Amino acid sequence: MVCYGVVHVLLAVLTAQVVPGDRGERTDQKGAVAALAETSLGPVLLWVLGLGLFAFAGWQVALAVSGYDWVPPGRKRVFRRVGSAARAVTGVAIGVAAIGYAVGSGQSQSSDQQSQTWTAKLLALPLGRVLVGAVALFVVGLGVAVARKGVTKAFEDDLDMTDLPSATRVWVERLGRIGWIGKGVSYALIGVLVGFAAISADPSQAGGLDKALHALAAQPYGIFLLAVIALGFLGFGAYCFAAARAHKS
Repeated sequence: MVCYGVVHVLLAVLTAQVVPGDRGERTDQKGAVAALAETSLGPVLLWVLGLGLFAFAGWQVALAVSGYDWVPPGRKRVFRRVGSAARAVTGVAIGVAAIGYAVGSGQSQSSDQQSQTWTAKLLALPLGRVLVGAVALFVVGLGVAVARKGVTKAFEDDLDMTDLPSATRVWVERLGRIGWIGKGVSYALIGVLVGFAAISADPSQAGGLDKALHALAAQPYGIFLLAVIALGFLGFGAYCFAAARAHKS
């Protein structure tokens, strides 16, 4: 969980450095790993990060299979387990990228390239635009659900903060709300880009987090909105540090 938090803190730093029109920096999870590779202790840190993310993914798999017993059976528990399965995939993907950079072979596709590749494949299918549009709606809906978790403080259901000082609990609550809402907004932005690709039937309109943030930077008040999202990633990273101790298992 700590390693997952580190990735989001690095992502917050990269988001705060986005400049309109400048696409030289990959502002996504793998870009955060690449930034770590440029430090003096890069290889060592990348190995630690990669192994930590693999452990995180294993824990999420366990939660997806038989976890969340503290959540009442039904749709809510199913959603929690599906979320853990998705985080397990993400953890493995970022962990593989970290190890790849550590051994000098980190040349994986960016989130933009992956999104455009899959969008092109879907558009080539019968009813391709409908399928891409459905994916866009799903991603936007996912973003809304993630943000809602922050608004309603539902993430607290997964935490046991009885051993934390009262002041710490307040900050965990605040950072958790900021973090989950920020992540939800970033997902929704990606869904909007995929929606543009469906409308225009142009896969180049799609993109991942990197393209979404650069597109946002080009809008009026874009820098202010980027600062808000960067704060969200930073908050989520800090929340992960607290959850590493307080998360139910």
